[in-house]
Amino acid sequence: MKRRQFLQAAAATAAMPLSSSASAAASRIVDTHTHFYDPSRPQGVPWPGKGTNLYRTVLPADWLALASPQGCRETVVVEASPWVEDNQWILDLAEKEKSIIGFVGHLDLGPEFAANLRRFAKNPIFRGIRWSSSLLLDASKRDDVLAGAKLLAEHGLELDLNGPASALPAVAQLASEVSDLRIVINHLGAPGDPKALRPEWKPAIKAVAQKPNVSMKVSALVEQVKGAEGSSPRDTAYYLPILDHLWEQFGPDRLIYGSNWPVSDKGGSYDVVFGLVREFFTSKGPEACEKYFWKNAQAAYRWRERS
Repeated sequence: MKRRQFLQAAAATAAMPLSSSASAAASRIVDTHTHFYDPSRPQGVPWPGKGTNLYRTVLPADWLALASPQGCRETVVVEASPWVEDNQWILDLAEKEKSIIGFVGHLDLGPEFAANLRRFAKNPIFRGIRWSSSLLLDASKRDDVLAGAKLLAEHGLELDLNGPASALPAVAQLASEVSDLRIVINHLGAPGDPKALRPEWKPAIKAVAQKPNVSMKVSALVEQVKGAEGSSPRDTAYYLPILDHLWEQFGPDRLIYGSNWPVSDKGGSYDVVFGLVREFFTSKGPEACEKYFWKNAQAAYRWRERS
């Protein structure tokens, strides 16, 4: 979509009268990328590091205070800690916090991988794990990666992948080799600043999008922009070089909402992050919004509804 066309569509949408029941972006909104942690624990946390703005207690109530005004009250948490027992920490948190409908854990490959996966897979909140996609580029780990991916598929779990655009061809290869594994690429596939896209990103996205078992999480959008913290552009048109290409390649059925909060604060506040994707997907129509804000996520993560 060209900038002028997008602005015309957005203006037309904004001019439409909204009833209170139709004011939300979709009938349900699920944020599939949040991080929760507590540095005040006796054991502390391995991430984020001390001395950063992220080094503070971040729990569901903190997220809900920001997300609820946008109509979002459910989340899939993504674990960044490499500590095995931090997977249990989130699962214990989910027992008390009904806003957590799914959890993507962190389990490193190694001799205990299969046992750990079987352990956590018994909990219905546990929906998959996240690896760095750079792992797929390590030839010495190829057999372990393939075995781990197949084990995930056997358990009906998914795989989140986060890493550089240069790893996307390896993601496409894995998707072909384990075609019954649902794969969700994190953070747009690392395109870089919309005004200076990494040259390998567009062709790599085109190739990986051809794999029907791969979805794309539209997360970390504002973090692609270099600049002072919290100062990323608030104009949706600025991000069209990224958003348009993802829409063209993945279509309405495999794009998923994720905020990357609280890391997203590096680029802008939650309302800004949400507003950008709301404007873009609203311009695509109500059916696209329903799919983007929750239906596509449900297909990828297959969470069980909580009472």
